[in-house]
Amino acid sequence: MSETRVRFAPSPTGAPHVGNIRTALFDYLWARHTGGKFILRVEDTDQAREVENGLELILESLRYLGITWDEGPDVGGAYGPYEQSKRLPIYKRHADQLIAQGVAYHCYCTEERLEQMRKVQRARGEQTRYDYRCRYLSPEERAANERAGLPKVVRLAVPPEGKTTLHDFIRGDLTIENKNVDDQVLLKSDGFPTYHLAVVVDDHLMKISHVMRGDDWIPSFPKHVLLYQAFGWEIPPHGHVPMVTGADKKKLGKRHGSTSVLQFRNDGYLPEALLNFLARLGWSLDDKTEIFARQQLIDAFTLDKIERAPAIFDYGKLDWLNGYYIRELPDDELAARALPFIPQADPAMLRALVPLFKPRIKKLNEIAALVDFFFEQDLEYDPQLLIGKDADAATARAALRAAHATLEKYPEGAFDDEEKIEAELRADAERLGMKNLPFFGALRVAVTGKTVSPPLMSSMRLLGREKTLRRIARAIVMLEKP
Repeated sequence: MSETRVRFAPSPTGAPHVGNIRTALFDYLWARHTGGKFILRVEDTDQAREVENGLELILESLRYLGITWDEGPDVGGAYGPYEQSKRLPIYKRHADQLIAQGVAYHCYCTEERLEQMRKVQRARGEQTRYDYRCRYLSPEERAANERAGLPKVVRLAVPPEGKTTLHDFIRGDLTIENKNVDDQVLLKSDGFPTYHLAVVVDDHLMKISHVMRGDDWIPSFPKHVLLYQAFGWEIPPHGHVPMVTGADKKKLGKRHGSTSVLQFRNDGYLPEALLNFLARLGWSLDDKTEIFARQQLIDAFTLDKIERAPAIFDYGKLDWLNGYYIRELPDDELAARALPFIPQADPAMLRALVPLFKPRIKKLNEIAALVDFFFEQDLEYDPQLLIGKDADAATARAALRAAHATLEKYPEGAFDDEEKIEAELRADAERLGMKNLPFFGALRVAVTGKTVSPPLMSSMRLLGREKTLRRIARAIVMLEKP
């Protein structure tokens, strides 16, 4: 094939896992690198596992990362429909062809009979697999089952001898002995295909040029190769990308933290940071380059740079990368992106606060804990915080009274001279015989309600004279109570 055509084919069973989106990103980058097409195909044949808004979650996840598709259920294309539930006659026709060729057969076994078969196999310590009962039915037995109207599925007749090999452009040749391959169900009794029939038929009819999927699909490749061979179709290059694991080297799951792309968005990760991070999970340009803008990834991405080893999802590295991208944003842009994480904020005020929190955060959801005090009328905190360690209420009260008297001398709008104000407050502390730490600690809690906050002088400047003095006065009253 002269044109690159790659596909992402998720099931609408919930918000996509970052491992799945990582594979979609590889497909997207390869399509854009080669000037080809990226196709979105929805594998919605497992209707029992679908969630109501499953497709919307998939589309939203891709759009969040800026992964665009050229063909799909919402944009159309020359090879639709792009939802498998709308392609059932196509699968039925190809299943009938396989039966006519003798490489597939009808199976009439009930679920009860299959479960009993598996139970016996497990008791023997054997691998559970179909026992071929219906594979060797006589024509008369098949005719009797048809007359009785028994429910049936279509199974692949795997050759009992020999081996099946697939050349993997990431891992080299993969070979599995046919005796270890089950007679896979291809078409269920309700007319819906299983993954194995649908993926081969759709990839061929949609002219997919390269297949990239997770390495957990390696055990299934013989079934797909046998189907390609039965239909007489050329097998497109396949590559099984490395699994994404946690730090414990086990497959990434909820026990490791967030795994949904949309959850990472809600946790305050920037799409450009997550995109950069995911691209580096199992792919590298060299041993030193970590930062890639989107176009740089597109320009650099080649299949030979995909790694074989499992990719470790390092949350600390993602946080570092996200912090880097946050600091690279223009202040106006950062304020706009921060607003959903502190919706009570006045946009103009939030923009003024950017220099205070920008150097201090790694995720957007950390902003509220730093600056929420700017948007509250009365602060709620434990008065004991005003006193601090190795101090008493009388000392803290004296510090706040001195600070209030000093700040009260400044008219509204005159808090801009932060150095002058800080020097006067330090002089107050010295006059009282106090160290700076307890003096400014009491003032910080009174003004912000926190023991850790953005720079205190800048916070008072942005809060303004009235609100700053009112908070200090309230703190003095709190210290006068038992």
